[in-house]
Amino acid sequence: MNTVRLTAAQAIVRYLIAQRTIIDGREEPLFAGVFGIFGHGNVVSLAEALYPVQDELPTWRGHNEQSMALAAVAYAKAKRRRQIMIATSSVGPGSSNMITAAAAAHANRLPLLIFSGDTFQHRFVDPVLQQIEHFDNPTTTVSDAFRAVTRYWDRITRPEQVIQSLPQAVATMLDPEYCGPAYIGLPQDTSAEAYDYPVSLFEKRVHYIRRPGPDPRDVARAAEILVAAEKPLIIAGGGVHYSGAVDDLTSFAEQHGIPVAETVAGKACLVADHPNFVGPLGVTGSTSANALAEEADVVLAVGTRLQDFTTGSWSVFRNETMTLISINVGRFDATKHQAVSLIGDAKVALTDLGDAIRGYRAPEAWLRLGAEERAEWYGYLDRFTSGEYEVPPYAQVIRAVNEMCDPEDYQVSAAGGLPGELNMGWHSKSVGSFDAEYGYSCMGYEIAGAWGAKMALPDRDVICWVGDGSYLLMNSDIYSTVMTGHKVIFLICDNGGFAVINRLQVNTGGEEFNNLLRTARHERMVQVDFAKHAEAMGAISEKVTTIAEFREAFQRAKKADRSYAIVIEVAQYDWTEGGAWWEVGVPEVSDREQVRIARAELEAERKHQRRGI
Repeated sequence: MNTVRLTAAQAIVRYLIAQRTIIDGREEPLFAGVFGIFGHGNVVSLAEALYPVQDELPTWRGHNEQSMALAAVAYAKAKRRRQIMIATSSVGPGSSNMITAAAAAHANRLPLLIFSGDTFQHRFVDPVLQQIEHFDNPTTTVSDAFRAVTRYWDRITRPEQVIQSLPQAVATMLDPEYCGPAYIGLPQDTSAEAYDYPVSLFEKRVHYIRRPGPDPRDVARAAEILVAAEKPLIIAGGGVHYSGAVDDLTSFAEQHGIPVAETVAGKACLVADHPNFVGPLGVTGSTSANALAEEADVVLAVGTRLQDFTTGSWSVFRNETMTLISINVGRFDATKHQAVSLIGDAKVALTDLGDAIRGYRAPEAWLRLGAEERAEWYGYLDRFTSGEYEVPPYAQVIRAVNEMCDPEDYQVSAAGGLPGELNMGWHSKSVGSFDAEYGYSCMGYEIAGAWGAKMALPDRDVICWVGDGSYLLMNSDIYSTVMTGHKVIFLICDNGGFAVINRLQVNTGGEEFNNLLRTARHERMVQVDFAKHAEAMGAISEKVTTIAEFREAFQRAKKADRSYAIVIEVAQYDWTEGGAWWEVGVPEVSDREQVRIARAELEAERKHQRRGI
């Protein structure tokens, strides 16, 4: 057997470079690059292995371990899981900083490969700098904290373990059902140790994502239910994008006259003016989609895990005879809520189901009702365009950008009030142009995610929507976008704190407390100058106060040669209305009358929940 002597770190890098994928008919690297912050644990061995191959596997310097890993998550999402980014850090806090990003990848079913340093296996020098010691188990390190938030976990304790571990990590990240983050801990001594690896390990391998089909018996059962439907509704989830099944879903809906609602992850499956589109569904959804969900007798959920924001905590489906059919490549997601399950790839399953119901078409009156409800919803949104406000609400800013942006511009947001406002108010101009990280609702994703998305989509403008709260939490990748030449347009909407949580607090009977900056404990209120801050990191920036000024600034941002930040104050109390109910834990006992009223309202709404499914 032909062998080559390499350190464990060198073998890892050589193996990763050999992995390839096919995108739009072209062979590309499966691993497009590495986000890295070096320290003891990865700078001596892994960095040394990465240095000679920078043209094949570029390394990008991060400025926060969490944010660089979040950038990798956004990259994978923009690439529809066809390409993967790597994140690496040192031992200790550098490693634990990436746990949140791993959780975001896990919740969103997205691939992310994490390498972090670990303590010495020989233990002679314990405790090393940044080591957390467990008195009852010396094998436990920070690496173990990743077990709860990764799909694949390993610690390399001998260099030859790489031969078995790496293919398993890759297979997990490319598995359509189990896709998620993979973590590999690299003890400092092991990563530097050498082994005679088989040359065959480093031969080029071209990967693809499997397309398993549903069982024909499940297709027949689902078809029997669907052809009897008078008011069917399709829910398009993120899996439609990952499967590449947008055209298939669109054709299915058109041929059978079925209205389509979207989840947050499924947004931009259909463009906003498509005749079958009835709007976003759920808590941050539209009156139009929610109205149809209330009456639907059959719901065909495609590629969605049916999060509570989608189902209105399972209160949006009011028809007691409603049957749920779930198409999902994952058995766990497909069998939730006693659904009639089609376990398989969305593209394959839609084709099989379409063949089985050939000739069926929903009543025309049902699709007309969807069009009427959507027209009323769009009319409501249009009022924000011409409305007069002392301080513009989110919705007015969103409508302004929606009118001015190019169809292919890619929107990025996460957490706070913006995802809901964008989900409700954004009219998708093109397919696959929207990323609101709402699976984990991770504050800090916005700026980092925009950097990763721009890497993935270099020929498109990436527009980052970020509130003042998330900006203060994690902003260093504005500098990263400038430093690396990945231009992003940052729209910084300042509402003086966590205004959407303040809204939830007040709406459930609570007193305004610790959410808006002015209601938090303080001695001196300081207005943060976000424009100057972004400028200090190299971006072109300006602050505007009116929508007219904002429109002019946005045009300048589109023409700029580097990242551009526009800061605008938005209203604290003006919100887009129309979403469904959401269950939160309102106290059963309280001295406040408002809380007792909110609890009574909770009990009344819970009567609409479909607890049997």
